[in-house]
Amino acid sequence: MLASLLKRVGIRPPPTVLLQDSKRPGDGPPDLDQMWRDFNQRLNRLFGPKGPGGGDAGGGGYRPDMKGASATVGAAAAVVAFIWLASGVFSVLEGQVGIVSTFGKYSRTTGPGLNWRMPYPFQTHEKVNVSNLRTVEIGTSGTARAKNPQEALMLTDDENIIEIQFAVQYTLKDPKAWLFNNVDTDDTVRMVAETSMREIVGKSKMDFVLYEGREKVALDTQILMQKIIDRYALGAQINNVTMQVVQPPEQVQGAFDDAVKAGQDRERAKNEGQAYANDVVPRARGNAFRLMQEAEAYRSMVTENATGNAARFGQVMAEYQKAPGVTRDRMYLDTMQQIFTSASKVMVDAKSGSNLLYLPLDKLIAQTAANDAAIGAKSGPVQAAPVPLPAEVLQPLEQVRQRDNRSRESSRDREIR
Repeated sequence: MLASLLKRVGIRPPPTVLLQDSKRPGDGPPDLDQMWRDFNQRLNRLFGPKGPGGGDAGGGGYRPDMKGASATVGAAAAVVAFIWLASGVFSVLEGQVGIVSTFGKYSRTTGPGLNWRMPYPFQTHEKVNVSNLRTVEIGTSGTARAKNPQEALMLTDDENIIEIQFAVQYTLKDPKAWLFNNVDTDDTVRMVAETSMREIVGKSKMDFVLYEGREKVALDTQILMQKIIDRYALGAQINNVTMQVVQPPEQVQGAFDDAVKAGQDRERAKNEGQAYANDVVPRARGNAFRLMQEAEAYRSMVTENATGNAARFGQVMAEYQKAPGVTRDRMYLDTMQQIFTSASKVMVDAKSGSNLLYLPLDKLIAQTAANDAAIGAKSGPVQAAPVPLPAEVLQPLEQVRQRDNRSRESSRDREIR
């Protein structure tokens, strides 16, 4: 069959082909290399340049058969169609999604794996990485992270210029919106980040942005960026805003450092003064409280003593009204006993006594010193031990005591009468 087909198109079959054609069915497969060479020759003769008189360039007078030509064209068309249909096969890696569009309009979203779409120009596809963490840096330019003053310099609420460099990290949450809703989405995210930071810094004071407000400025910028991106339907999710450099401009950096150092010195002096006050004031308050407690105790002691004395006087007054003479004598004896007990004086009746008197001066001096020491250590009087007196001193004292007794008895008789 193959030999007859080759004869129709004017090709003399080589010996190998004739051998293959002479084989019976089931003897073995045909020679594919020879078939491919014959196919190429037919195509060259069919579409090659023609010679004069309608023959080919070789002058062989070849006239192609229409049936063979149709079969050849059909086979070629089938191969081309197969290749064209196979061009619609595409694979999507893990962490990516495939966006298929029909004539430029969104059609569907495919997941990871092997997928197929209609070949070009009917459908096209684009792969979008949704798991990658994307980063955009504001205030720097180029791969060397050189400073970009046009983006880094910003104006604060108190009309000061501040230099800020920060980075924004984001991921894609809606690949369809990322591809179809906006043009130049990466540049849009960059402009949104710069705009949001300028708005937040423009509402804040310079010292707040430089020191205690860095984290709050970054958080407010992230929230504002997400609002703007949702409004534009970019399909991105802002994950983090990191403040990299926050400082005054280089032209005033030295003066600003001096001002910061002066502020730190002021805070240090204030802290030292506060520490000294925390040490002195509680101590002074403690001393004042102690003095107040001592004064209160002294007041209570004096008041109680006065109250006790008044109560004792009232009791004595009541007893005196009942028996004036006895009470008076008792008071006199108690008073004299207390006086003579704590005194170092000796009374001598010189008229009735002899001219020679013996006074124990050493014992009297020792008793006086002991009484003085006891009075200094205690608040009340100290009962000192009586000093033994000689007979020359005791005899006049006995006479004085008898005379006092007679005088008291006489006074008592007068009161009774």
